[in-house]
Amino acid sequence: MNKSESSRSSLYIALITVIAALGGLLFGFDSGVINGTVQGLQTAFGSDGAGTGFNVASILLGCAVGAFFAGRLADRLGRKTVLILAAILFIISAWGSGISGASLEFVIYRVLGGLAVGAASVMAPAYISEIAPADLRGRLSSIQQVAIITGLFVAFISNYFIADFAGSSVAELWLGFEAWRWMFWAELIPASLFLIGLVFIPESPRYYMVSNQQEEALEVLTRLYGIETARRKIEEIKESLAKYTNKPRLSDLLDSATKKIKPIVWVGLGLAVFQQLVGINVVFYYGAVLWQAVGFSESDSLLINIISGGVSIGAVMLAIALIDKIGRKPLLWGGSIGMAISLIILTYVFYTGTLDPEGNLILSDTMGVVALISANAYVAFFNGSWGPVMWVMLGEMFPNQIRGSGLAVSGLGQWLSNFAITITFPILLVSIGLAGAYGIYAAFALISIVFVVKLVPETKGKELEDMDQLWLDIDKAKAEKVE
Repeated sequence: MNKSESSRSSLYIALITVIAALGGLLFGFDSGVINGTVQGLQTAFGSDGAGTGFNVASILLGCAVGAFFAGRLADRLGRKTVLILAAILFIISAWGSGISGASLEFVIYRVLGGLAVGAASVMAPAYISEIAPADLRGRLSSIQQVAIITGLFVAFISNYFIADFAGSSVAELWLGFEAWRWMFWAELIPASLFLIGLVFIPESPRYYMVSNQQEEALEVLTRLYGIETARRKIEEIKESLAKYTNKPRLSDLLDSATKKIKPIVWVGLGLAVFQQLVGINVVFYYGAVLWQAVGFSESDSLLINIISGGVSIGAVMLAIALIDKIGRKPLLWGGSIGMAISLIILTYVFYTGTLDPEGNLILSDTMGVVALISANAYVAFFNGSWGPVMWVMLGEMFPNQIRGSGLAVSGLGQWLSNFAITITFPILLVSIGLAGAYGIYAAFALISIVFVVKLVPETKGKELEDMDQLWLDIDKAKAEKVE
């Protein structure tokens, strides 16, 4: 491939990556939009703390189901087809969530949105990993997290200006509808762009190979890398699939000799679960409520969310610059240390607070500033490490044959733990307070350091077709150590 062809190829890969990453933007927007609508939901549906918690967390049930079945469906229908289905569900959910007149109706539409978020969360990074060259895969796959944070950021800005224009989230805005409903309808714009963009991207060449469509795979790989590299890739993929005589299935996750779940599955599941157990989505989903709880107004709280979104984007950009240079593992354990320290400080700050007659936490001016700085440091450490790196690793660490099934199980675990953290936060807030809740998240951050150091391998620069050998080498090293 000459220099001109290489430039066109790189531009083509970048364009495909951006379109696929719009799924991440919608993932972020759909997760963040709820942040400014909590008061509106309470007012419109007359729900209590537990009911509001379920309304907020209901999307995560759909996310768990969507992530699990997306991985399985992607092996049957293709990565692109699953992303198109997700885009359609995003559109339906955005419209329905805003038009809902009761909690049950709202939950149904949010669960549909959850199916879309779950599918996009595992398929977008997997698709990007399968079309990206190994030396750029970390940076290109990290764009998924940039898109997620951008989606959150856009949702926070949208929520802020819609609420500000209307006077509050529960005030009437246009056409007789309250502002919080328009916050959901704003998602229709990026969801429609995502659906249109997906029409123009190719199917994953790895999916074509797994489905015995070699000519189609060669055509896509030629457009991505040129004919010489494409032919070599075809042979490498064929070799990686040669030891499997069946099409991808869930039972491939079991070791054929011991019938036990393969270690790679436990590592993937651990990465997915720890990303949530550190409590990051409490900040995303309940940010406005959190800052109001320590004395900020609704308007100030929504503005703080925008600041946090900007910090997040900066942190992800730093991760993108480093991930293919220093690797995945150093970013993970470094982020865990930073998050643990930040959460411990927040725990102490919230512990020093007092309660007013209504049960709201009151902090001194100094402690309020410390809380704000620590919370943004925590968000920065997360988005400079676990935020992008977990998705990168899930998209690349599984061998071709089990990528769909591995993503299904890991995605299910990720969203179930997300649901557990989100649904329990309002309960913890009442029972043990902010200090107790953040103390739990700090403990999980500390445990995640040990998990990364002991169990997570480095995948920097490895071809997707080399992942089988990577895990065989790890198993062999462990066996020799035991002996």
